[in-house]
Amino acid sequence: MSDIEIAQNAKMKRIATLAEDKLGISDEHLEPYGHYKAKISLDYLDTLKDRPDGKLILVTAISPTPAGEGKTTTSVGLTDGLNRIGKKAAVCLREPSLGPCFGMKGGAAGGGYAQVVPMEDINLHFTGDFHAIGLANNLLAALVDNHIHHGNSLEIDVRRVVWKRVVDMNDRSLRETTIALGGLRNGFPRADGFDIVVASEVMAIFCLATSLKELKDRLGNIIVGYTRKRQAVRARDLNAHGAMTVLLKDAFKPNLVQTLEGNMAFIHGGPFANIAHGCNSVIATKSALKLADYVITEAGFGADLGAEKFIDIKCRKSGLKPDASVVVATIRALKYHGGVGLKDLAEENLVALGKGIKNLERHVRNLRDHWGLPCIVAINRFTADTDAEIALLRQKLGHLQVEVVLAEHWAKGGEGAEDLARAVVDVIEKCPASFELTYEDELPLWQKMEAVAKKIYSASEVIADSKVVAEVKRLQESGFGHYPICVAKTQFSFSTDPKLLGAPEDHVVKVREVRLAVGAEFIIMICGDIMTMPGLPKVPAAERIDLDEDGKVVGLF
Repeated sequence: MSDIEIAQNAKMKRIATLAEDKLGISDEHLEPYGHYKAKISLDYLDTLKDRPDGKLILVTAISPTPAGEGKTTTSVGLTDGLNRIGKKAAVCLREPSLGPCFGMKGGAAGGGYAQVVPMEDINLHFTGDFHAIGLANNLLAALVDNHIHHGNSLEIDVRRVVWKRVVDMNDRSLRETTIALGGLRNGFPRADGFDIVVASEVMAIFCLATSLKELKDRLGNIIVGYTRKRQAVRARDLNAHGAMTVLLKDAFKPNLVQTLEGNMAFIHGGPFANIAHGCNSVIATKSALKLADYVITEAGFGADLGAEKFIDIKCRKSGLKPDASVVVATIRALKYHGGVGLKDLAEENLVALGKGIKNLERHVRNLRDHWGLPCIVAINRFTADTDAEIALLRQKLGHLQVEVVLAEHWAKGGEGAEDLARAVVDVIEKCPASFELTYEDELPLWQKMEAVAKKIYSASEVIADSKVVAEVKRLQESGFGHYPICVAKTQFSFSTDPKLLGAPEDHVVKVREVRLAVGAEFIIMICGDIMTMPGLPKVPAAERIDLDEDGKVVGLF
């Protein structure tokens, strides 16, 4: 059966029953969205503050390939596996964006027998959080142009408006637009553009705030533009942050759903890791840690992007500290990194596998040596994987003294992840984390970029045009030098060239653009050709998504 057929045949339990049985949350503290998904009351979450935290496990992966790695699938499978061996575990995931669901991915709720359900709801509109985030973002954009139209008392320079509109869909034609055409009644024409919702600063703020008060304060700090004297104009100057918070007040409550095996899943927030910070909300993760003994959370794309931002942004801002990490890989994907084409990945190729393993090795070293996290390698097993390939993988990783666990959760659900679950519990008990950040707050912005590029990407140099260098210097001198950086780059390589696979060294990272996100409290360093508004592929997944004669969704996978 396909992923969607497995999900549609699942016998789900009512979320209120599961929440009380698994986490002790009574019905009065839930706000149901139908029978199988619910939001948790913020008032109830406030009562959990004095409880001890459970153990936090970060699931990350090798640099992604078209062959697939299965990071979300492994996160769900590990959660089910931990529950099967008698541990109280929950998973924290990001909400899927409609952009990639209708573009490349076709869905992002796990796969096989390691999924979160209701799968169609989660992949589509879910509880409306992304719509609320998009509306809050676009309300601010409308208020900016409305203020300019009605006299512009704040003296906003229309050439220096930096706040963009967003839409939760891949649409390259919206990257650069001109607005307010058609005469005086429509406002002042100016160049503008759209980002995808998951790249919005509102999304980042939403996922980093720990209370409605903090959410409102951060929204008020957003810089929307500058005057002719280069003085910043913020959302609070337009009295926009109150209404924005109103739009987000219900969305801010964490969402609760279930795995196919009836275990708890918090799915909340969803910034991309290649253009944003790539983690689910802090409030969801912290809530899960108060309610479960083991919490599995996923960071987007490879460890160089997702894990780095999870650590240097989310953990730095929230005080969270993971106890262990799991790096997900497939032998197919490792052979792809070794130079094998997609059509030949099912064939045994020890030479290519040996080359591709270098990508996995570097991610393991980064997690262990730079961030101080005990690490386990989870091989998401395919039927075409041969004994010789598995043996070579174990041999190649032997010098790293890292445990390699074969996981078959895609085919067997939690049963197929029991070995992985035991390995995770064992490494947490025997190898305490010595958690470290990549850089300290006091390091200047440019040196932070160099630290990430040289330590994590193995680059030899970071370069930029004089205009970008000047902007970084201005931000440093304007009092933003203590902010962490959020690198926007391709997810397919340690470098900024998506075609440079494996583990490239001594490459050059070029910073193309710098953006200040005062509300989110980080500096975005855009590198290479990465876009904050993706485009659709030649054959988008949307062409396969449909309703059948019985009204069932088909084509999600």
